[in-house]
Amino acid sequence: MTHAPQRRRGRLLLLAAWLLLGLPVCAAAAGTTQVEPGLEFNDFPREEPLKYPAWFNEPFLDLPADHAAAVAAGKDLVVYFGQRRCAYCHQLMAVNFGAPDIEQYTRAHFDITPIDIWGIDEVTDFDGKVITERDFALREQTNFTPSLVFYDETGAEALRLRGYYPPYQFRAALEYVADDHYKHESFRDYLARGDNRMVFGPGDLNEEDFFEPPPYNLNRSRLPSERPLVVFFEQGNCHACDVLHGDALDKAEILRQFEEYDSVQLDMWSDTPVITPSGERTTAKDWAAELGLFYTPSLLFFDEHGRELLRVDSVVGFYRLRNVLNYISSKAYLDEPNYQRWRVSRAF
Repeated sequence: MTHAPQRRRGRLLLLAAWLLLGLPVCAAAAGTTQVEPGLEFNDFPREEPLKYPAWFNEPFLDLPADHAAAVAAGKDLVVYFGQRRCAYCHQLMAVNFGAPDIEQYTRAHFDITPIDIWGIDEVTDFDGKVITERDFALREQTNFTPSLVFYDETGAEALRLRGYYPPYQFRAALEYVADDHYKHESFRDYLARGDNRMVFGPGDLNEEDFFEPPPYNLNRSRLPSERPLVVFFEQGNCHACDVLHGDALDKAEILRQFEEYDSVQLDMWSDTPVITPSGERTTAKDWAAELGLFYTPSLLFFDEHGRELLRVDSVVGFYRLRNVLNYISSKAYLDEPNYQRWRVSRAF
């Protein structure tokens, strides 16, 4: 069995060789991964506060008025929840909206109203209720910033993105809403029809010593476990998975924390048999579909009784993952089930 760090180094060296030669990186080449920009960055809070693009809506924070203006212009409304010093928010602005095609497409099809999740300015929500930005963000459970909620012409929610996604998935999300695909299929199914993934065998997944081997009987509904559970949903040919394993999961502090968990890894597209924490017999693929997962790696955390506590289904680095692990390991969810409210109470 190939040791995970050796496999990752081999992949990264091969990728580097291709890039140095100026050759396109092909997913099929020697079973390597597609390179997606925007995945590798320091996710600690930024010193410089974020500035919104000039084409964002002025933050008058009257959502019914903003929605009406968007519809009149033939567009949909997006409500952006962010933080001024959030590294993931900076990444969205610099990498995603920094790409001319993404900016042009977004401006042509959407109006964006920004919400500061720490803000004290008043927001008029779609029901006409006036609350602060912070209370609105808490109510909407935008646990990970940036979060973007897309509303169609009727005011119905068309899509919700929780966290940062690299340009490929972000472009797909914009097209998914703008072209009305959300009316006919899930975002997961829409992405699966695309060419963004070439899945190899489960042996191509990154391995970690703390992953438990099959069979995957995760049932906690009758006999509670003594430890929380984390399920890693991954896939072959996954650059984001390689980055997670080669960076955050390579840190001693993170590895020590995972020793306190029951941890399993599932190929999101496989027929591997699984008994879920609630006791249902299914497969990894069907369970991922039921959960609505479309991004890899996704980490789902469950308590000792099999109740889902939190999921991280977007790009995650050391700082964000450490905060999540601290929340779960300390059992803070027993006193504060809302992760974002817990973060607010700790002022970070």
